[in-house]
Amino acid sequence: MAAGVCAHELGTIRVFVRFEKGGGYVVDAVVDRQHLPPGFGTTLSARPYEKIENLTPQLDPRIDALVAGAINGAQIAFDGKTVRPSKVELVLPPGGAAAVPGAPELTLRLSGDVPAGAKTFTFRNAGAPGAYMLTIQSEGDAEASRQWLEGPAESEPYTLGADVLPMTRGQVVRTYLELGFTHILPKGTDHILFVLGIFLLSIHIRPILMQVTAFTVAHTITLALTIYGVVSLSPRIVEPLIALSIVYVAVENILTPKLSPWRVAVVFAFGLLHGMGFAGVLAQLGLPRSEFLPALLSFNAGVELGQLAVISIAFLLIGLPFRNKPWYRRRIVIPGSIAIAAVGLFWFVQRLTA
Repeated sequence: MAAGVCAHELGTIRVFVRFEKGGGYVVDAVVDRQHLPPGFGTTLSARPYEKIENLTPQLDPRIDALVAGAINGAQIAFDGKTVRPSKVELVLPPGGAAAVPGAPELTLRLSGDVPAGAKTFTFRNAGAPGAYMLTIQSEGDAEASRQWLEGPAESEPYTLGADVLPMTRGQVVRTYLELGFTHILPKGTDHILFVLGIFLLSIHIRPILMQVTAFTVAHTITLALTIYGVVSLSPRIVEPLIALSIVYVAVENILTPKLSPWRVAVVFAFGLLHGMGFAGVLAQLGLPRSEFLPALLSFNAGVELGQLAVISIAFLLIGLPFRNKPWYRRRIVIPGSIAIAAVGLFWFVQRLTA
């Protein structure tokens, strides 16, 4: 939670607003116990905003008007434009007041997403019976900002912090493109070694592109399927196998001087594993709910650009000046592959025993 807002309507209703990282907001209007019948309440499930009127007949007549007023009167606005919550819930502690001593019995919860690019937040209660105090507290701030509002008056604009603002689509694309690229270069040492293993087998561009294309298609498939929850494999299995894939490619470079038909298939199979590894990283980073697909595609594109950068650098530094030398395989391919295999084997044992 990046910030909190509390409005206390002279002991009748308290309103709490919190902004969540990633662009969500939650508004809780809490009805004090003294305004509810003794022992009132069970938990009412969430209902769509359009169906909220169906809830009020279930409530005691003594609080029906109070709840209806809170639902209809609360006006949430960003940059001066009123927004409708995407979800409305009525929550009551099971068993009533006796089950939760000191706790309020009824909470009206409105939640949704902060509009992309929004800069300010305002709140008003069109049905407020009198003056109440609005308190705004940002996380980490020692002092709170308070203001008294008279009835339906609108609050002063509250400036949203950068950590709670949802990113625009352009910002999402740029951010996740960069995250995908940096996950390969410079952070993805295991993926870098795998791509270098692909590069070392042949001095020609076409075999390299065939392997890279197979690898790209494969990890794109499992990245998407894993993120969407279609497939799942424990990192304790995926990570050692990724290390083992590095060993295999490097050893094959030592044993065979040219691209074999099964090499592309093997690279494709290992690409499926690497895609699950990418998905694990992306899951840790998180994906914005409102721009899920653009973020996923941008991250994958960043990964591809990182891989192409590794191959381009290797080609310029090693392939272009030395590939036609008679000693290229003996002095570069075999020693380089031995080093890659040794590192991959070390990672395999390390990850297997971790």
